Amino acid sequence: MIIHIVGAGPKSNTITEITQKDENQILIGVDNGAHYLIEEGLIPEAIFGDFDSLSNENLEKIKGLVPNVFIYPPEKDETDLELAIQWAIKQKPEEIFIHCVTGKRLDHEFGSITLLIKFMNSGVPIKIVDEYNEIYVILQGTHFISKLQHFKYVSFFSLGANVVNLTLKGFKYPLTNHLLEIGSSLCVSNELLESEGSISFSEGIALVVRSKD
Repeated sequence: MIIHIVGAGPKSNTITEITQKDENQILIGVDNGAHYLIEEGLIPEAIFGDFDSLSNENLEKIKGLVPNVFIYPPEKDETDLELAIQWAIKQKPEEIFIHCVTGKRLDHEFGSITLLIKFMNSGVPIKIVDEYNEIYVILQGTHFISKLQHFKYVSFFSLGANVVNLTLKGFKYPLTNHLLEIGSSLCVSNELLESEGSISFSEGIALVVRSKD
């Protein structure tokens, strides 16, 4: 089962790739993201938020369609997106994709990326996606990455601590046992040369950004 969470940021074209007919997925709307889904003719399984960005008319319409409605006050310790991710993880999906959380308010965007770190030990792969990017976090070990025509570039960043013994194989700019320090721009805009590459390191947390122009 795949879960798609749609946030309240600028509407992303990635929503149009979601189909209601796929029985192996759950759709979640976060605040105005619920309205985005309804606009596309998609009915979310659950919605989260204070819904201050929705008119009362739209909110009542959505509440009549959605099985699980979670309404919170604006003043709370977690963001609506964090609450939605917590609920999504409890459904034990194979993967979670988060849409519409990039491209406008930088504090919201950065907060969304830090949630990838918070839930990195959940056992569920979580990715932030938009038309130009796919963002996720990986931990120590070996990871394989397939070449994608629509995401030409692959960048790596160290989060929280240095990434130790970083080795990249199958890339235009390979590395062997490199120490990727916090703030280093060495691994920005790499490219896969082969159909599949590998990333391995022994310590640290790496942010992976796959992107296109």
